[in-house]
Formats: sequence, structure tokens, C-alpha cells
Amino acid sequence: MRISVLLSGGRHPVSGRACPVPVELQAIRLARSLPADIAGLHAGPDASAVHDALGHGLPRISHIVLPEGSDPLDSLAAVLGADTPDLILAGRSGQGGEDSGLLPYVLASRLGNPIVADAVALHEGGDGTLIVEQALPKGARRRVTVRLPAFVTVHPAAPAPLPFAYGAARRGTVETRAGIAAPLAARAIEERAYRKRPKLIAKAAASASAADRLRAATEAASGGGRLLVEPTPDEAAREIIAFLREIGVLRRSDTTSS
Repeated sequence: MRISVLLSGGRHPVSGRACPVPVELQAIRLARSLPADIAGLHAGPDASAVHDALGHGLPRISHIVLPEGSDPLDSLAAVLGADTPDLILAGRSGQGGEDSGLLPYVLASRLGNPIVADAVALHEGGDGTLIVEQALPKGARRRVTVRLPAFVTVHPAAPAPLPFAYGAARRGTVETRAGIAAPLAARAIEERAYRKRPKLIAKAAASASAADRLRAATEAASGGGRLLVEPTPDEAAREIIAFLREIGVLRRSDTTSS
């Protein structure tokens, strides 16, 4: 299996210095869990920001040299289309720039490959497939089988990056390639007047009548409560106690006995 790990030039959130993106280093660790030939791929004017990835388990990096401000999409698509790796790993998003996280999806669409998001573990499958363990909300996990070649984005909940090894960083190599200079496409920005978002629709109980369910489906849910403007301390205390009784935190005996 041949694996390419997409690397972006990140910025440290505090110092602003160039540094690797942590979730991309986690992608290198997931790639190392498979028996494969692994290489990094970076497109940009300088590879210094991704050089430390060599010390985290990446044997070599292919640097596509582009002028400052060029769009890397065409160059990455051309290189990946020519090299045809079996698996392309990418982070969920970059760090320190315009981190939309859309580049892997656009590349997968350009190359006609499937994409699986939020991977936390990778396992070998049979007959040219890969088993991807996905991170779901509330700590849940799901296993998905995808046919190679494919793109996989890595979730921050994946295992931590391998420790940095200075010797590995010295042994690693950076190969340069000529890129395709393409200006960034102008983005159309639309300005709209602020509009208050509609409230969630109220839900009716399962035993409610048809009229109650229709009313709940057509009326906005009420926030409830009362708005007090500059109340006196006694008035505010009474409202707080009444609210706590309403939601069941306090019983009537709890306040009368005190």
C-alpha cells in the first residue's frame, strides 16, 4: 500500500511561528499503523513549516514549489493523479490560515475518489479495502469499509503524534517538484442585513391530541420565564425561588422551614 499524507503550513496559535499541524502529525501515526510506503505532500512556497514532520515518523516529503499566494489545488490534483497513491490522509483542518477543511473534499471530487471523515483508527481490509474507525458525537465510534484508492480525514481524537526524534528528522529527505502557478479564485462575499433566527419548534407530548400536535408544529417554542428590569433584591429572590420550585430543585418545605 502507498500512502500520501497531505501537509499544510501551520501557525502556532500563541507565537504565530510556523509549525506542523497537530492533526496532520496524528495522520502520520495512523499511516504508520499500516504496512505501507508513506510519504508527505506539501504545496507552497516554503517547506520549513512541515520539515519537523520528518521527526514524527515521516520518511520523506515531496514539496511542490509554488509562488506566494498560489492556489495549491491544481498542483496537488496533478501530482496525486500521476502518483496514484492507494490512500491519501489529511487533517480535519489546517491551523493558522483560512482553515475551511474543504481541500480534501475538493481533491477527492476532482480525482473521483471516495472520502471518509473523522478517522481515529485504520485497519487493513480484504480485496483492496480499508476499515476506517470514525469518531461520532458523544464519544461513539463507527467502523466503515471503503474501497481504495480513497481519501480519509483524521479527527483530533485520534492517537497522539509519535514523539519527535531528531535523528529521524536528519535522515528524512525533502524532494522538490515544480508546481502549477494558479491565482486564488476571487471569493464572492454577500452582505445581508441581520435577521433574528427563528426559535425551535415546540414538541408535543406523545399522548397529545391532534389539535395539540398541530399547534406545536405551527407555533414557535416559548422561552418561558419573566424578564425583570432592575428588580429589588426581594423581588429577584422571590422569582429565583419560584423558578427553582418550578423545575423541581426546591420543594416548598425547603423554603418554609428556613
